[in-house]
Amino acid sequence: MMDRRVHPILAAFAACVFFFLLAPLVIIIGAAFSDTTYLTFPPQGLTLRWFVNIFEIEAFRTTALTSLQVAFFGTALSLLIGVPAAYAINRYRVELPRWLSTIFVLPILVPEIVFGFSLMKSVTIGLGLPIFISLLVGHALLILPYSVRVVGASLAAFDFSVEEAAISLGCPPLKTFLTVVLPNIRAGVIAAFILAFITSINDVSVSVFLTGPGISTLPIQILAHMEQFFDPTIASVSVLLMFVTVGVMAVVEATLGLTFLTK
Repeated sequence: MMDRRVHPILAAFAACVFFFLLAPLVIIIGAAFSDTTYLTFPPQGLTLRWFVNIFEIEAFRTTALTSLQVAFFGTALSLLIGVPAAYAINRYRVELPRWLSTIFVLPILVPEIVFGFSLMKSVTIGLGLPIFISLLVGHALLILPYSVRVVGASLAAFDFSVEEAAISLGCPPLKTFLTVVLPNIRAGVIAAFILAFITSINDVSVSVFLTGPGISTLPIQILAHMEQFFDPTIASVSVLLMFVTVGVMAVVEATLGLTFLTK
């Protein structure tokens, strides 16, 4: 029989990796429940006052709602563009030039500060768009590479002869895409949605150039709060963001998976 014992060095290395990943989260959670008026770990006492304080500060409420709206609609817009683009790149990879796929990766190749500044000059100032629309466009462009690349990876393993067979039997191309292609790449669509949503809701570098009077995002508000206060409210907001991320992952997995399975 094969020896399944793990080498002690490999086990120690794995333990160090898990510690490196989980230790910051443990510290943030502990600091969020601290009874002190400043950030500290381990907590001197346990309290929920800092979580209550989040909802008592109007700036946190409004910016959290703005961040959720921008992340959701920006992700939806990026998928509306990215899924057809990934399909075209993989379906017609012979006919289309190879450099075309590189264009969709530019937002993550260019430094985010440069990308955000260029968006401010071209979208907010150049086109004169409202701040919320500028944020929506900027975030959609920022997370577009995730939609194209992740969905494209799923399409790379898809057998397009199945699609051709459906079309040859009389199924319209659009219906074929919705009922044959899309259910087979649902894992890629779910992964792209999650990655794009998390990237958008936590973005700082691009948002700081696109926000303005009366409209801001939660990460920008956190930075502004830290400039004046150093209390555990920041840690509490971070814990809530973690729960929102996990909740989005669970909801998207359940709803999209169920939707595709019932078709």
